[in-house]
Amino acid sequence: MERFASWVEGLMRERGYDIDSPRGGGRSRLAEDAGVHRAAVTRLLQRQSLPDLETMRALARVLGVGLRDMLIESGRVTADDLPLPGAGRSGAAASGPGAGRVTPAEAADLLGIPDSHRRQFVEMTEMIIAVGGVRPADAHSGVQRGVSAGR
Repeated sequence: MERFASWVEGLMRERGYDIDSPRGGGRSRLAEDAGVHRAAVTRLLQRQSLPDLETMRALARVLGVGLRDMLIESGRVTADDLPLPGAGRSGAAASGPGAGRVTPAEAADLLGIPDSHRRQFVEMTEMIIAVGGVRPADAHSGVQRGVSAGR
C-alpha cells in the first residue's frame, strides 16, 4: 500500500496536482477530474485503502498511465497475471530491435477492427508506416505496441 500510494503521489505531482501545500486542492481536483469521490483519493493517499477497479480506471486515465500499470503497481496483480499481447513470442521479434511491436494485422486484431474494415485498416497503417520513414527492417515488425484504445 505504501509503495502504491507513493507512486500515485509522484504521478500527481508530475501532472501538476498540488498535494504538498495544506490548501493546494490537489486531492479534490484529482477526484473531480477523474469523476470519483474525494474520499477514495484521500483514503489512498493516507494509506488506508486501495481504490476499487472503477476508481483505478478513472485515476489511470487522468494520471496518464495504463490500467495494467495501475493494477500491477497496486500489487493486486503481477505482470505475469496480465502479460502484454505477444509477450510469449520467440526469436528476434521478442527480444530484438522489433520487440514490443505488432504488425498492422495484429494491431487490427488487438483493437477489434471488424472484418468489414480490416483490409482498409491494414493498408492504411502500412501506408502510414511507409510514409513515416520506417526502415524496411522495422516495417516487418509493424507498429509500436503499448498504444491501446481508450488511452
